Amino acid sequence: MAENAITGQEPHLHKGRSADPRPAGDKRPPVADGGGAASQAGGEIAKGSRNGEPFPQRDPAAEGGAEGKEQEQIAARARQRHLRLLLRQCDRVMLMDFELLAMSDWPDNFTLAAARRNRDLWVFSAVVAALLFLSGLTGFVPAWIAGGGFGAFVVIVLLGLPGIRRIYTSRPSYLDLILERRQMMQDARKHVAHLEGKEGLAWQCARLAEFNPVLRSPRFRQLVYLSEHRVLARNLTRREHVRLFLVFLLEAEKAYKLLESSYLEEHHRTLDEGWQPGPGRAEAKGSKDSGPADVSDDEAAAGKSA
Repeated sequence: MAENAITGQEPHLHKGRSADPRPAGDKRPPVADGGGAASQAGGEIAKGSRNGEPFPQRDPAAEGGAEGKEQEQIAARARQRHLRLLLRQCDRVMLMDFELLAMSDWPDNFTLAAARRNRDLWVFSAVVAALLFLSGLTGFVPAWIAGGGFGAFVVIVLLGLPGIRRIYTSRPSYLDLILERRQMMQDARKHVAHLEGKEGLAWQCARLAEFNPVLRSPRFRQLVYLSEHRVLARNLTRREHVRLFLVFLLEAEKAYKLLESSYLEEHHRTLDEGWQPGPGRAEAKGSKDSGPADVSDDEAAAGKSA
């Protein structure tokens, strides 16, 4: 190099010697030529771009859509299980006997007051006739007046007997009206006990408030509380209580019909979208707790809708 600088000629590179041989104990892989590999990869990429072939890329939007659809299916199955549970718990609301709970033949207060007045008049007449008879025994009144009083007493007592009373009048007596009220109340309480069952109906139907907000009314809170503690039937002692329970059942019946339509609409929607009717991973775990009854109810509902 110094000689080239002195002579003014350009430097000339001579071929070097060959590489040293690898030791016998060295098992490391040979180092690849980085520049050659990079140039080869760049050539392949350039070649692919020249041929117009698209590079393989991941689509985040498609993956997010598939995951969102799966979450929607899980939520729909959970919603269907919830609606199916409400249908099973509140189905006894359709067994309501409106005429029995409405008590349309309930004797009103005016009829009861008129019967009480007639009863008081009958008792007063019988007492006066008995006093005349007793006064005749003591000699205070003549004997013929005492005899007339005894005869009148016998006639008045006979007219008050139920068998003879039905011959000359069709109006019920005060005792008949009281017994009729008591019998109607007893029949209504038996029907309420049948509807309530062992689990209680009113407090379970209170969860239908999402379909009918009237069920959240404060006037129904006491009914729901008594139903939850299984003592509703025994606490219905007045007609107003039974009528309030009837109003609650009518509102619950409206909510139950909306629940049925919502369940069927959701079921048809899942069938139209082609979702599998069988439970997924999340639903299969819940089916172990709920038992095979959920599957049978779903199939039954599908058969009705078909």
